[in-house]
Amino acid sequence: MMGQAYDPSNVFARILRGEIPAQKVYESAYALAFHDITPAAATHVLVIPKEAHVSLVDFVANASPATIQGFFQAVTETARLMGVEESGYRILANHGPNSGQEVPHFHVHIVGGQPLGPLLAPASA
Repeated sequence: MMGQAYDPSNVFARILRGEIPAQKVYESAYALAFHDITPAAATHVLVIPKEAHVSLVDFVANASPATIQGFFQAVTETARLMGVEESGYRILANHGPNSGQEVPHFHVHIVGGQPLGPLLAPASA
């Protein structure tokens, strides 16, 4: 992910352009939140910035402070709208090959709506 050029044909860029439908939850000037098509929990929503950033590192290094703030405000507003603010939720952002990042557009997963258990399963020996 380090230094990787942004690919404007990735699925999230296409969702932002309206080429692929998404079940929207929240939208602001800075971000779009929508349901994950393969949910891993009762609540599983993705929040993506409207700007083209490959990863969290790219986003923090190149987005304006207003964009970064607006994005994370969208994350918390989405959690509130999904009804998981009080019961608790997890936010997760994958970065790079070992993390399992599948789409090279920075995004945050909001998961909740049920007890989630440990963050990671123990690594196999």
